[in-house]
Amino acid sequence: MSTDTFFAHETSVIDQGCKIGPGTKIWHFSHIMSDCKIGEKCNIGQNVVVSPRVVLGNNVKVQNNVSIYTGVICEDDVFLGPSMVFTNIINPRSAIIRRDSYQETLVQQGASVGANATIVCGNTLGKFCLIGAGTVVTKEVPDYALIVGNPGKQIGWVGEYGHRLEFNENNFAVCPESGQEYKLEDHKVIRVK
Repeated sequence: MSTDTFFAHETSVIDQGCKIGPGTKIWHFSHIMSDCKIGEKCNIGQNVVVSPRVVLGNNVKVQNNVSIYTGVICEDDVFLGPSMVFTNIINPRSAIIRRDSYQETLVQQGASVGANATIVCGNTLGKFCLIGAGTVVTKEVPDYALIVGNPGKQIGWVGEYGHRLEFNENNFAVCPESGQEYKLEDHKVIRVK
C-alpha cells in the first residue's frame, strides 16, 4: 500500500482509525492496530506489532520483531532495537482479563533500547538514555543513563550521540564525536553546550 503520505508494504496490516505521519515506512508482516498515532518519518521494521492506542513520535526507528503494547508512548527520535519488548501488565494471568490495568511506559526523546531488551511497564526511560542489548529494565531510568544487565543497572552515562561520557574532577564531560558538553550534578546529567 502506498499513499501520498506514508508507505506500507503489501503484507502489512493497518487497522482502521490509525494516524500515520508523512514519510513513515511500514515493512513486511507488521500489524498496526486501531487508534495508534505514529509520527512523521518513522521506520517500522518487519514483523512488528503496534497495539491499540500506542503513540510513536517523529523519527522513531522500530527494528524487526518488536512488540509495542498498549500503554507505551515513545517521544521523538526513539530507537527500539531488534526483538525488544514492552510489557503492559505487572501481574498477567491467562484466565484473568486485566485490560483496565494497563500501565503506561514513557520512552523520552532520543532514548535507545538495545536488541532483546525487556522494558517492564510503569517506568519512564529518560531522555537520551541507552539500554544495552538483553537488559531487563525494572525501574525508572534517568536522562543520559547507560543501563545494562538483568535486572538493569546503571554503569555510566552517555551523551546525545551515544558515546560514554567521562567526567573530570569538575564533573564536566565532552562528547568525543560532537563536542557537546555535559555536567554531572546531584546524580543528574545535563547538556550545557
